[in-house]
Amino acid sequence: MAKILITCAVTGSIHTPSMSPHLPVTADEITEQAIGAAEAGASILHLHARDPETGQPSASAEHFMAFLPRIKQSTDAVLNLTTGGSAVMTLEDRLAAPKRAEPEMCSLNMGTMNFALYPAADRITEWKHDWEEPFLRNSDDLVFKNTPRDMARVLSEMGQDRGARFEFECYDVGHLYMLRHFMDRGLVRAPLFIQFVFGVLGGIGPDPENLTHMKMIADKLFGEDYFFSVLAAGRHQFPLITMAAAMGGHVRVGLEDSLTISRGTLARNNAEQVAKIRRIVEDLGREVASPADARDMLGLKGADRVAF
Repeated sequence: MAKILITCAVTGSIHTPSMSPHLPVTADEITEQAIGAAEAGASILHLHARDPETGQPSASAEHFMAFLPRIKQSTDAVLNLTTGGSAVMTLEDRLAAPKRAEPEMCSLNMGTMNFALYPAADRITEWKHDWEEPFLRNSDDLVFKNTPRDMARVLSEMGQDRGARFEFECYDVGHLYMLRHFMDRGLVRAPLFIQFVFGVLGGIGPDPENLTHMKMIADKLFGEDYFFSVLAAGRHQFPLITMAAAMGGHVRVGLEDSLTISRGTLARNNAEQVAKIRRIVEDLGREVASPADARDMLGLKGADRVAF
């Protein structure tokens, strides 16, 4: 099997500060946890920004630039910026920081979908900030817009114009067919790095048979022209990513995807999750890829060609 890529999604835009005191919010916290994750074995760091005062997801280029140069100076990990941002942001907002930073990698959501977070609100009894409860509860009427026109714009402005490669986030089987469509149009080139996403309410469920089905369809559509990785929400994180590693795939952990390290126990930081999955995959006989390996495998432009 190929060396295994460990991605760490450091903070995301789904969880709120009231859910865990360990969720990184400020530039210092995001920097510290990102570096810790890299030192623990993550070769790719998937990054969002937050307002340091409120913990609210932020599209501000200034908030991103408060931590990007510092992480780059301290680790050789590949820095992968979100273009998904938050489902409540416009595409213009979501692209502001990636366009300024010109990273080696970006994420790209491969379809419009319901993105329902509201069940999480019922598990919180004390709120740190006024924005959190409405943000979660109003997601019962939230559509995460990623139209073919939106996707083509991201591929053009980030890929063709700025040389970024992509983490293609596929939340359902239809997203794989959309990715094939863009490959047929010549807007996407191999090797692809496809992130199968399980467990978001509105996307495909976190069932083992869904993972094998997504892999089967991806094999049919892309042959040997892709790598697959898996992320799974909440308590499904480690069972499904362990299965992915055993299947020859790659893995993603991080406090964006799950706040726990084991059932009922909050992870103290991102590095703790990285260290756990590293132990698991090495016990399975997989060798963890370095950042240099990641750049070679995915055909990245190199850290010397970013704008931070």
